[in-house]
Amino acid sequence: MNAPVRTQWLTIAPGFDAYLALPPADRGPGLVLFQEIFGVNPHIRAVAEQYAADGFVVLAPDVFWRQAPRVELGYEDADRRRGMALASACKLDDLLADIASTVAALRARPEVGTAKVGALGYCMGGRLAWLAAATTDIDAAVPFYGGGIHTMLDRAASIRCPLQFHYAGRDAHIPLSAVEQVREALVGKPAELHVYPGAEHGFNCWSRDSYHAASAALAHGRATAFLAQQLF
Repeated sequence: MNAPVRTQWLTIAPGFDAYLALPPADRGPGLVLFQEIFGVNPHIRAVAEQYAADGFVVLAPDVFWRQAPRVELGYEDADRRRGMALASACKLDDLLADIASTVAALRARPEVGTAKVGALGYCMGGRLAWLAAATTDIDAAVPFYGGGIHTMLDRAASIRCPLQFHYAGRDAHIPLSAVEQVREALVGKPAELHVYPGAEHGFNCWSRDSYHAASAALAHGRATAFLAQQLF
């Protein structure tokens, strides 16, 4: 029996690769999946396959391709420090260019065709999903515990597509005051915001100590329903 989801690495531009996961139907709406600071590692690839199984054509770009192509990091000690250093070294103009290139590459895929395209991201990737919503023509965005979004709220005026935010109630990196800043900045916009009281930062990642299964399941259900409503 063939696997329901087919995957491969492909090249967006010279040196710039992305992980593609195709749904069982081999076609569907597009979904850009933005990584955490740990690269397109086994967990992010598994998330790509999870959403592909839900019916989306998922493309996860290698955000650190300029510094450490296809780096895969763990979540503790030296790996965590390296991930933070790689993220700090990223230039905003480069990130914006890569976001635009990834969205364009996904729209050009024959498996997507004329279907809609959304963005999803975790932590650093949540911030990139926010930037994608503010700077590209995507049709929906779902940032999970996007660090630093509250420092980029000047871009809220550029938001046109629907958004769904997911935050941890006990996040040591994103205080609830920052979450409220995001909520207030998006009043009147097509946005919804969910906070998971018992969860910590990274609650969706089953490879981390902060994994919170109940919150992850609820958030995945909400995100999938939202994306299905907005993109199909």
